[in-house]
This record gives sequence, structure tokens and C-alpha cells, in this order.
Amino acid sequence: MKIAVSGKGGVGKTTFSALMIRALDAAGKHVLAIDADPDANLAGAIGIRGADAITPISQMKNLIFERTGAMPGSVGQFFSLNPKVDDLPDALSMKMNNIKMMRLGGVEKGGAGCFCPESSLLKALVRHVVVMRDEVVVMDMEAGIEHLGRGTAKAVDKLIIVVEPGRRSIDTAGNIRGLAGEIGLTDILLVGNKVRGEKDETFLRRHLSEFEFLGFLPYDESLIEADLDGVSPYDTSPAARQAVQQMIERLQ
Repeated sequence: MKIAVSGKGGVGKTTFSALMIRALDAAGKHVLAIDADPDANLAGAIGIRGADAITPISQMKNLIFERTGAMPGSVGQFFSLNPKVDDLPDALSMKMNNIKMMRLGGVEKGGAGCFCPESSLLKALVRHVVVMRDEVVVMDMEAGIEHLGRGTAKAVDKLIIVVEPGRRSIDTAGNIRGLAGEIGLTDILLVGNKVRGEKDETFLRRHLSEFEFLGFLPYDESLIEADLDGVSPYDTSPAARQAVQQMIERLQ
């Protein structure tokens, strides 16, 4: 099972990803967790100690040069579009139980642009983990799903978009679906988060009627406290944990 998770910033995408990763781990699955959102802290949400010490791969200049033949930020240099990456998930992951965690980081758009050695390495790595690895893969993406390419998208089993009751979240879901459709990723599910009751659920279903919902996470103060305290939401919210376990059962 290969899953990409996306959504508007602040909607709870990383919280949901962490809950799913921990629930899969508890079920005995081997999970490769990919933090592909430069603004997220998936490792901390999972509960991996020493998460602050994880260097994003996009900042590993020597590694990028070694694998692509060009330094990050370079302009006008030739670099490999198919660098060797098959050893990186095991070499660069932090581990917790059955979870391996990698942090991709972001690519600076200014001088280098999107067509650059660091982007080439990251896309090759995502393609490898989605197409070739036999673990369950959960990728916490940014809303732009930048690291996914057309070939990679065909191997993703589900794109899960996390939404909350609100117009901007609804608009973002539509934008993400449009971007996903451009690369052939059409198997999309929604997860409603911060749902305070039946009224919120009805609101989301009415305004996103063209989508299929995988499930809903209740509004829970303990999830907010977990983020503030730097602990995993999986360890603080039994209601959210149960809801995600039920979603995983529907996916299998």
C-alpha cells in the first residue's frame, strides 16, 4: 500500500499522517514514512526521538553532488536525471519500531528553479520508494504534491486529502485534485478533520459531494496539546486513534 497525504497548511495533514503511520506500525506493518512537506515535522508527530537532528536530503549538498554530478544551486551544469537512490532509504532513515522515517526537505525555487540536481534526486527517491520498495509507504506531501511525477503517480494506491470545515480547505482540495489529475493520479479519498459534530460532517459532504470520504477525525483538544507539547497525537487521543484504525481497515 502506497499512500500520499496532502491538504492545506494547518488542516492537520501531518497529524493524520502520523496517526496512520503509528496505527500501521501497531498492526505489525513495516512502514516507510516520507516527510515531503518542507514546513512539516512528521518525525516529531510520529514520536521519533531526536527528530530535530534529521537533516533534509535536499540540504545534503555532498550527497546530491555525488549522486547527480552537480552541486545544489548550480546553473547550467549537466546532472543525472536517474541518480542511484536505492540504498538511501536504509542509509538515511531514522527508525522507531517498524517505522523508517526520511525527511526530503524543499527545493529553493529562486536561483536554481525546479529543474535542478536536488529536485532530480528527490523525485528519483520518491519514485524508487513508491515503485520498488515493499513496505507500506506513507508520504506527508505539501499541497502542491511537487515530488510526485507522472510515472510515480501510477504506483500510488491512494491520494488522501485532509480537509477541515472551511471554504479555503474545500478550495484547496479542488486544486489538489486538479494537480493530481494532470499526472494521472485519480484514486483520491478525503479525510475530514477537526469535525465537531454532525453539522460539520454534513457541511463537508455537501460542499465536497464529488469526493469519496474515507472517514472523519473528531475535533479533539488533546491533538492540539500534543502538537504544543511535542508528543505524538497517537499517544494522546484514543478517539483519533480508533478513527484512523477504522480508516485503515477500509483501505485494506
